[in-house]
Amino acid sequence: MKNYDRKYFDHWYHSGAAVVKPELLQRRVRHAVAAAEFTLGREIASVLDVGCGEALWRAPLKRMRPGIRYVGIDSSDYVVRRFGARRNIRKGDLARLGKMALKRPFDLVICSDVIAYVSLPDLRRGLAALRKLTRGIAYIDAYTTSDDFVGDRQDWNHRSEATYRKAFAEAGLVSCGLNCWIAREQLHLLSALEHC
Repeated sequence: MKNYDRKYFDHWYHSGAAVVKPELLQRRVRHAVAAAEFTLGREIASVLDVGCGEALWRAPLKRMRPGIRYVGIDSSDYVVRRFGARRNIRKGDLARLGKMALKRPFDLVICSDVIAYVSLPDLRRGLAALRKLTRGIAYIDAYTTSDDFVGDRQDWNHRSEATYRKAFAEAGLVSCGLNCWIAREQLHLLSALEHC
């Protein structure tokens, strides 16, 4: 069983093995913020980051939109103990997201590099909860069996594109391109060609 402790984060995020370099992270943040703001027609005010780890997205988000309300969710005891209070990270995970006391939807929901590491039932439950918490755009990324990637392959679930697309559709999430998803009930915010 994988342990998301300091050793794990030091290896995958702070060493030569790190695959998400600062420039890639910055591009992802700019892209997700732009997509959410385009969809909402205003600047984002709130962000939920599920599986946030050490909250790498938080600093670039705060630089772009200093007043945003950022909430991070992570299953790592190490992360919550070390960064929880300073970075507003709460203990939790994708599977139990729907049972957490997150009452209001968020302008931008992030679930980056998470869904490939959970079971299919947990993925389905988590995506349904994400949909309910998304007011604007959900940025959700994962690699499929047809993708070649460098990174953590321990406990990685080998899933096809079709499996993911089916899970997203069942959860009521509609693709609007480049890892961005919108809740089916929010489709009125986009024109027909702006979603798939």
